[in-house]
Amino acid sequence: MEESRPAERREFAIGPDLAGERLDQALARLLPERSRAYVKKLLDAGRVTLCGKPAKPALKVREGDAVVVDIPEATPLQATPEDIPLDVLYEDNDIIVLNKRPGIVAHPSQGHRDGTLVNALLHHYGDSLSEIGGVLRPGIVHRLDRDTSGCLVAAKNDAAHAALMQQFMERDVEKIYLAITDGIPRPVEGKVEGNIGRRANDRKRHGMLPRGGRHSLTFYRTLENYGLVALVECRLLTGRTHQARVHLAHQGAPVLCDKDYGRREVFTERELRRAVEVFRSGASALPSGPAGAVVLDRQALHAWKLSFAHPKGGQLLSFEAPIPPDMLAVLAPLREAWGAMK
Repeated sequence: MEESRPAERREFAIGPDLAGERLDQALARLLPERSRAYVKKLLDAGRVTLCGKPAKPALKVREGDAVVVDIPEATPLQATPEDIPLDVLYEDNDIIVLNKRPGIVAHPSQGHRDGTLVNALLHHYGDSLSEIGGVLRPGIVHRLDRDTSGCLVAAKNDAAHAALMQQFMERDVEKIYLAITDGIPRPVEGKVEGNIGRRANDRKRHGMLPRGGRHSLTFYRTLENYGLVALVECRLLTGRTHQARVHLAHQGAPVLCDKDYGRREVFTERELRRAVEVFRSGASALPSGPAGAVVLDRQALHAWKLSFAHPKGGQLLSFEAPIPPDMLAVLAPLREAWGAMK
């Protein structure tokens, strides 16, 4: 966070709807135009006071508490090369297909000025990336959410970039995701269709809207049903923001550990033991003892398969990114229990 004078001071009084929440969570709702990472940086830099005193993120707020936020003057963004490893699934003179790890955002923004996929691409490919996306998005054809892993294609030249963008716009790209869901979708297989847009009362989150928004369509099927959690395949026919996450939540089974649309932010060893016991015997009591280590702390969503026509030759290319270790850590004990029951 820059040590500049504040460009803007925001003052809030905690209402009854936020009373009892952590300060960082309340701020995320009070500043919907800012990312959670940006809010954290404000708190870490001491730019937030609660009732006139510097406050820690975990402090619980009460109705009527006064919150003051000093937002520093924004400095110009730039994308610089950084030596960040890339997991390359395929590469030629026109395209790069990556297995994006979770926790990395696509390009620099005010909340993420470095450590992005663009910073990594610039280090590895430099000036060979396409320029259609501008100086902050060289090579970026499409994006995955920060905490979503899996297949992503980038372009090395403008002709490839334009051809790929056309395929995405015309829905000629096949995108198949895997999600571990918190609960079982109802029905277990089907489609979700409707308009997605920002929620009127929370601009950071999206939802299914009765009017406005943009058309969205997802076909899904439950591959593995474990009672409390499931492995679900989603085939996205459109590419709306947070589409798979919104659609699965709409079907009553949000993505596990989805901080925006889900029921919990982390999944611990104790919760995993409970899921295994419920699957084995139907027992619903939470096992005694400590919660144990965190098994999963990001949304369990993975861009599993990606297929498209090569932007120059036209031949069909298909790629598959292996399920990442944190999702496998949830699935492995459940699959073992399933195998023992056969």
